[in-house]
Amino acid sequence: MDVKLLGIYLNDHLAGSAAGLELARRAERENRGNPVGDYLATLITELEQDRALLERVMRGVRAPRDTFKLGAAWLMEKLGRLKLNGRFVRYSPLSRMVELEGLFVASQGRRALWRLLRRLARVEKALAGIDFDALVARTEGQLRTLERWRLLAADTAFTHARFLPGTLAPAGGGGK
Repeated sequence: MDVKLLGIYLNDHLAGSAAGLELARRAERENRGNPVGDYLATLITELEQDRALLERVMRGVRAPRDTFKLGAAWLMEKLGRLKLNGRFVRYSPLSRMVELEGLFVASQGRRALWRLLRRLARVEKALAGIDFDALVARTEGQLRTLERWRLLAADTAFTHARFLPGTLAPAGGGGK
């Protein structure tokens, strides 16, 4: 096993994890008190668990942390907040949709990570005993939920539909 290349790959995912957690925390703060915020609070806990497991994997395969990459990911997430959202100082419905889309894309990368590590676990003893099937399944569930919320947020952003609190459907029908 090429630990150096694996370490680079794992550090890329660790940096993505740092950026994804920052994005999820910001989105949760902006949506606190609504169903999206409630879901994101749960997702954050799961993302923190995934990050801790990734760090454990890195220690197990003796891949050192790349602090420069982690710092760059943190900075890039902060710079990503400067994007125009149609409003200068307030959160917009487009902000919610873009944030959910970012979390969806990041989750696809996390699913790819767990699938690859599941494959490597056949030959790397440090990965034995980790239930990558469960991690893949949990991530796929997150993807399904994020996609529903993303599409509903798009309905709100682009058609001005209103959400009914506590539901996954916009007020007045519609929403697929």
